[in-house]
Amino acid sequence: MPHTSRFLLWTAILATLYVGLLLGVSFLATPVKFLAPSLTLPVALDVGRQTFMVFNIAELVCALTLLVLAFLATDRRSRVLAGSVLLLVFIQTVWLLPVLDARVEIILRGDAPPPSQLHTLYIAMDVVKSGLLVAVAAWGFRKHNQSLESSGP
Repeated sequence: MPHTSRFLLWTAILATLYVGLLLGVSFLATPVKFLAPSLTLPVALDVGRQTFMVFNIAELVCALTLLVLAFLATDRRSRVLAGSVLLLVFIQTVWLLPVLDARVEIILRGDAPPPSQLHTLYIAMDVVKSGLLVAVAAWGFRKHNQSLESSGP
């Protein structure tokens, strides 16, 4: 198995695991907590804030590792896709999460923040990230398999 192909395989595997984490946290665990009748909105928001703070660290590690693997694979498409994932995580980290955290603080103080579409933006960014990760995984597995087929038995 060529060196590049091995890195493409690891890129694809990490992207698959990462998209699973993203779907589990952002699209399953987060909305489900709001269905618990005994959980008040401030408590649910505080739990969500803590969850996303920890998950953001995991995302930064995954996105950076994904980009490093894509560069080691010397595959331009993987680098562009992985770089796009990292860019979205960076925007969420330095801008969106702090702004959403400030809104949660307002609610926890008992006040109501002005209406905002920031949560919708965060969800949209996670949808795009999910698509990019699926693309990274599909491309990596495809190129890895092509490499195996061309190298023969």
